[in-house]
Amino acid sequence: MSAIRSKAKGPRTVHRCQGCGHVEMKWLGRCPACNEFGTLVEEIQAGAPPRASAALVADGAAPIAATAVPPDDASARIPTGLAELDRVLGGGLVPGALVLLGGDPGIGKSTLLLQLLAGVCGRGGGVLYATGEESVAQTAMRARRIGAALPTLRLVAETDVDVIVGHARAAPPAVLAVDSIQTVYTSELDSIPGAVGQVRECAARLMRYAKTQAVPTIVVGHVTKDGAIAGPKTLEHLVDVVLQVEGDGASPYRVVRAHKNRFGSTQEIGVFEMRGGGMVEVPEPSAHLLAERPAGAPGSVVVASADGNRPLLVEVQGLVAPAAAGFGRRTVAGVDANRVALLLAVLAQRAGHDVLGQDVFVNVAGGLKLVEPAIDLGIACALASSNRGRAIDAKTVVFGEVGLAGEVRAVPMAEQRLAEAKKLGFTRCILPTQNRARLEHDLGLELVAVDRLATALAALD
Repeated sequence: MSAIRSKAKGPRTVHRCQGCGHVEMKWLGRCPACNEFGTLVEEIQAGAPPRASAALVADGAAPIAATAVPPDDASARIPTGLAELDRVLGGGLVPGALVLLGGDPGIGKSTLLLQLLAGVCGRGGGVLYATGEESVAQTAMRARRIGAALPTLRLVAETDVDVIVGHARAAPPAVLAVDSIQTVYTSELDSIPGAVGQVRECAARLMRYAKTQAVPTIVVGHVTKDGAIAGPKTLEHLVDVVLQVEGDGASPYRVVRAHKNRFGSTQEIGVFEMRGGGMVEVPEPSAHLLAERPAGAPGSVVVASADGNRPLLVEVQGLVAPAAAGFGRRTVAGVDANRVALLLAVLAQRAGHDVLGQDVFVNVAGGLKLVEPAIDLGIACALASSNRGRAIDAKTVVFGEVGLAGEVRAVPMAEQRLAEAKKLGFTRCILPTQNRARLEHDLGLELVAVDRLATALAALD
């Protein structure tokens, strides 16, 4: 009888088109109003009684002047115990913040999360870790392996978001973690866990808890095959911080980057090395990346790159070999293949190094991915060095953008790049003329200013 009475009250959910707003009582593959496919998403019915768990963060207070709101206290942030992660977060976790942690499968999201929670526990705070992908025994096994098994780390294998919030309300933690948002659900929606409506509704309820209880909440998110965080785009708009763990599966290095941060800069990165005991911080990534650089090898050059506000010295390797199939082959790792094709054309037309008919290989040592144009000059120098069979001086570092006319253009953060090179023992730098003219401090390096690619290649001898 209860089921019959429930049906008599009408459906509690509707399906709304995300394109035009049209509402249907059941799911359809195509919206009858705008004829778009796959846009109907399940939502709580607008006429249903309001539920506190489904509400947003309105506190019901009257409007007040912005000057009357007390300033944030930097000491209120919760340190994670990982300096590299605190750098990305802007100093630690902000009370009430909702953080989305994404990354490829097996990249180390859950490992990093456990280490973060252990760091909070080590400072006297208790945490709650809700896992929907593993059992409590499996999670505890990983925690013991990385040294994160602490008495104040509470584990629960649960996928009902309301039950998870109930556990948190019963014994308020310093930090709440949910792994992952695609596995939790609410019984008020009929769709399966991971559906757009479920992900959005569960994230909204977790945000409600985080804001009203001032408890930092971290949710792990899956990524698509394109590397974007799975689920509705509104999920990224809903959270306060979006952290992405990046790295090549063949390389031990991992980079944590903030794609969104309401409480700090998005120009900082954290570098870690994946080991058997978990993620190990790499406070001096440039030294690690250059530790195995071969001495006197043609085609190897050190480039002063920058990721966000952090300068990085990396080794770029280039190899030019006779074409095996009658036409040149291009194999690129760590840089944009289209950019390499452009530089090959500039080398042939502007600098007298025609290798278009040969096999060309470009690699960034350490498995990093470099996207900024300041690495152009390094790639061109590495390929020219390999083509000539002459090694570049081991104490020389280069940076600069290369244009189609063969000009070398200025790039930002020149002084920071030079300071990093000086710190690691480099004595000479080839840089754009405009960057040389704008320097305000003498860093004690031999600076070779160039405005043409041909001039830069001649300076390598």
